[in-house]
Amino acid sequence: MLKVSVNPSSQFVEKALKAHDTLYGRSGAGNDFLGWLDLPANTGEDIVGGIESVVADWKSLGVEVVVCIGIGGSYLGAKATIEALQHSFAASMPSKAMQIVYAGHNLSELYHAELFDYIADKNVACVVISKSGTTTEPAVAFRAVKGFLEKKYGNEASCRRIVAVTDAARGALKTLATEKGYRTFVIPDNVGGRYSVLTPVGLLPIALAGFDIRALLAGAASMAKVCEERKASNPAVLYAAARQEQYASGKKIEILVNFVPKLQYVAEWWKQLYGESEGKDGVGIFPASVGFTTDLHSMGQYIQEGERTLFETVISVSKAGRELVIENDPANLDGLNFLTGKHFEECNLMAQLGTRLAHQDGGVPTLPLEIEKIDEFNLGELFFFFEAACGISAYTMGINPFNQPGVEAYKKNMFALLGKPGYEDKAAALLERLK
Repeated sequence: MLKVSVNPSSQFVEKALKAHDTLYGRSGAGNDFLGWLDLPANTGEDIVGGIESVVADWKSLGVEVVVCIGIGGSYLGAKATIEALQHSFAASMPSKAMQIVYAGHNLSELYHAELFDYIADKNVACVVISKSGTTTEPAVAFRAVKGFLEKKYGNEASCRRIVAVTDAARGALKTLATEKGYRTFVIPDNVGGRYSVLTPVGLLPIALAGFDIRALLAGAASMAKVCEERKASNPAVLYAAARQEQYASGKKIEILVNFVPKLQYVAEWWKQLYGESEGKDGVGIFPASVGFTTDLHSMGQYIQEGERTLFETVISVSKAGRELVIENDPANLDGLNFLTGKHFEECNLMAQLGTRLAHQDGGVPTLPLEIEKIDEFNLGELFFFFEAACGISAYTMGINPFNQPGVEAYKKNMFALLGKPGYEDKAAALLERLK
């Protein structure tokens, strides 16, 4: 079970408990987007079995590479899970599992051209994830990938190689999927993108990569029961309270720290979750991330002695899962023979403890979190914990955790500058500003 070793003051615990009442009482702003609270227990065999049937079918076709198309919450949860669970050098090692690659999460022509270089001679299928089917980045990527598959396999055969994860009844992608006969999975109306990792948005790519989505859901269900309890020892309440106490004391930046590189994209997922949920109405803690010990040699100086406006949340892993012992070197030119016989992970742990003490001495508070190991069950726990704590934390600030009005600003400007019909006046005004 995930451990949260923080001790916020009773004042902030009480505020977090009231926010917990708002979240679980479904009485706050955005309460029509609380379907994620029920996902772990309510994701039925129809969904899991349907996902497993796609996996089996694409294995029978010999699919090597799956292009996963989506942006933001439509791909980050899957990527975070897959990067955490797969071998660090999976891309360079022979494997029977399907490789997941990503498209539509940026608009780089170079990136997408190189993607087509890579898949040109591969056995390919595609998962396209979009509730509307009109979000620019994934929509233009899907145009290109769909065209590639149709040329490579023909119009009819390509339909078997495309699965759409989209709205149940409406939208451009749902319309196309119905016309073409693509298999589909539903993005629930009451689940926003950044809370969707435990829907088919995340579950399908994770299963295609060869990982156990039943265990992922079991971990999330276990944590959901814990987070639902209204008590001061609830880990989501404690973390939310500790964050808000730091924020009230002038700490405006939270750095999520890991000492295991496999968790890098968990941090990217976390940044979107907290950034989009809390960063609005002129308030919010800015989410950042680092990977130690690597970033101690780049960002470490600033964290230790820069402006005192930040605090750290540190994820530690109690069981490494592998063993590697440091050997004796007769020459001892590096002077490190005192480490002979020690495990790499013991050194990593001492670096972690030493960093925590140094940063605390430097005025950087630390909020320690610990998971047992990196596997599907523990990741399921971690995802649900962060989601529940995010809702509680945002409600503590009086923020709606489930909207993102600011995201639309760049889109309107982009559409105008690209010449979208109906945006002519806005385009003229923007072009004048850019002179």
